[in-house]
Amino acid sequence: MLTLLFILFPIVSGLALLALPKQYAKQVSLASALISLALTVYAVFDFTGAMSASYSMDNIWVEGLGVHFHIAMDGISLLMLLLSNLLMPFIVLTANGDQYERPALFYALMLIMQGAMNGVFVAMDMFLYYIFWELALIPAYILVLWWGKGETRRITFKFFLYTLFGSLFMLVAIIWLSWSGGNTSSDVHAIYNMSLSNSAQNYIFFAFMLAYAIKIPIFPMHTWQPDTYTTAPAPATMLLGGVMLKMGLYSIIRWVIPVVPHAVEEYGLMIAVFASVGVLYASLIAWTQRDLKRMFAWSSIAHVGLITAGLFTVSEIGLQGGLIQMLAHGINLIGLFYIAQILMRRYGNNSTEGLGGIRSIAPVFAGLYLVVLLASVALPLTNAFPGEWMLLNAIFSYHGWLTVLAGSGVIIGAVYMLQSYQRIMLGEQNGKTHVFAPLTSTDKWVLIPVVLMIFIMGMFPQWISDITAAPVHDIVEKFQSQTMQTLNP
Repeated sequence: MLTLLFILFPIVSGLALLALPKQYAKQVSLASALISLALTVYAVFDFTGAMSASYSMDNIWVEGLGVHFHIAMDGISLLMLLLSNLLMPFIVLTANGDQYERPALFYALMLIMQGAMNGVFVAMDMFLYYIFWELALIPAYILVLWWGKGETRRITFKFFLYTLFGSLFMLVAIIWLSWSGGNTSSDVHAIYNMSLSNSAQNYIFFAFMLAYAIKIPIFPMHTWQPDTYTTAPAPATMLLGGVMLKMGLYSIIRWVIPVVPHAVEEYGLMIAVFASVGVLYASLIAWTQRDLKRMFAWSSIAHVGLITAGLFTVSEIGLQGGLIQMLAHGINLIGLFYIAQILMRRYGNNSTEGLGGIRSIAPVFAGLYLVVLLASVALPLTNAFPGEWMLLNAIFSYHGWLTVLAGSGVIIGAVYMLQSYQRIMLGEQNGKTHVFAPLTSTDKWVLIPVVLMIFIMGMFPQWISDITAAPVHDIVEKFQSQTMQTLNP
């Protein structure tokens, strides 16, 4: 029942907002987000380390098609729910400083999107998973189209076209898996126990990875992302980057590695190379940006490229590092994009040009900004360091030369992040920056907890690994046994 609540509660809350007076939209959406977080914290403390029957629901949904309404939580799903439901209250708070037309609809779409993304993380039937995957996209399109700035129609159409193209290939692969060899079931147990030929695995692998490469995104399927992140309203950007792109990374762990291990063994290096090249490419592009929000968007591509490369090592350290980094990336992304939003509210744009000297009149903001910035470049004792260190170790053990590409983002990221901080916060004040409105209580309620989470995760990462240890071990062990059977039939 608790697992079902993670899906239904945000969606029902969002629909209820449409019937309530618009002046209650912020309060109701924040209350809904906090209740979802409280339920998640309870689940974390109650979790035993294995997939529990008390967190599972499995009923025949469409009997003729073998579709189950099967939802459940293991440690990986629980961590993804923690990511989604931990970030949501902060995302709602970040919207409080801005005025949006049709606020009830704006907040309702965010809550519905949250519920659908939670559904992706707990769905244990591939058709059900696909339904939630598509459902999560619909609010995202509307949020960018109706509340974005700039060429919203062109950018939303590009976003829609890319994601629809990938999703259709994934749907074809799901249908084939569900009906192949008289299987007639899309339940996770039936899919995992299938015996697929090597050629069939290859087709399924590329159909899935096309959808996931677009969603994450991986170079060269990334071109929709910087425009969409820059155009979207800040809360939507945080949902897209903080949570939604993790759907693709999560899906690699849940639906690619266990289902098509031979194809992962054969083509995983190719994906890791593309992801690692993307780290270097995105870092270099980010270095040239003078639009702060756009720079953070390119930085995000570099970070998720490193995670993707680490996942395809199919090692325990690589998967665990990737999962830790997913949570850290989401927290840091909230901080970075909210900092960009604070500067936008005070100076009217995201450009770093013409700024300077803000630290002397806003030392608290400067300090909070610096901590988030240092976390994003994986300074030791910050939340990104443990996961990034594990990922680089896994990639080095997998193919040492890839570390040069994948690790480039660490060095270049430090350069462009510190340079941007210097342009904005240091130096002399000017006519534009001689005044900086004090941080509001909302600003502090977002940034101070983000900074605290950065240090807590950085100093105590083991609790995350403990949550995900059992399913990660099972996935890696199964992958190794299946690929060894292929090598030694």
